[in-house]
Amino acid sequence: MSGRHAFEYAALQVVPRVERGERINAGVLLYCRGLDFLGASVHLDRARLAALDPHADTAGIGNALDALARLCGSGGIEAARYAGPAGEEDNGRRFRRLTAPRSTVIQPGPVHTGLTADPAAELERLLELLVLPVGAARSAIDGAGVSAESPHGP
Repeated sequence: MSGRHAFEYAALQVVPRVERGERINAGVLLYCRGLDFLGASVHLDRARLAALDPHADTAGIGNALDALARLCGSGGIEAARYAGPAGEEDNGRRFRRLTAPRSTVIQPGPVHTGLTADPAAELERLLELLVLPVGAARSAIDGAGVSAESPHGP
């Protein structure tokens, strides 16, 4: 297939104290129906989270973000299967489930659209644009002790 395909994306936001409504972006979900692609890329900035709530459960929040990434197949098809019944749903249904409004510590932002020929590259571009500190590339963050497999830190 060639050309560009429509895609949808939403930022994953961490709201450590729901009653206050303060939030930080900690990931991106991206769905491209034309290429049957569903992916998530996450990065939890512990310093920014601590500024909102010094008592936030960073390990628990990081694990929940990792689980969302696995549900999107970011750990491969086997990882999505281990996510339970939701991991067996088709990509479109999973994306809709993950972007449904909720009042929890991890919330989806509004869904936006775009066009891309490479959804995986677009996902990383959106992570850099919406989540990573301004001017920081993913490779620089990964080299500082935060890996792609465990993006919430050591």
